[in-house]
Amino acid sequence: MAKKSMVEREKKRQKLVQQYAAKRAALKEVATDPNASMEDRFKANLKLAELPRNSSATRLHNRCQLTGRPKAYYRKLQLSRIMLRELGSNGHIPGMVKSSW
Repeated sequence: MAKKSMVEREKKRQKLVQQYAAKRAALKEVATDPNASMEDRFKANLKLAELPRNSSATRLHNRCQLTGRPKAYYRKLQLSRIMLRELGSNGHIPGMVKSSW
């Protein structure tokens, strides 16, 4: 089980990313537009820098939905390898059977 503070920090980041997504996308569009004036592009970059750092999508880290484990994460199932194996062994994941020989 991951530390609760880390899981909560990640939830806070996800909330900030959703909150600022539209504003950040609009500013990035202006900042990278080659047809815009140099002043407008510079102002857009300054406004981007003023936004909270945690509102950037690159700051997010995938975590297991059940345990909060940050490593060995399966995107499709949103689970860590440990929980995937445990749930598969218990028969909670349809079509998955634990291998034994």
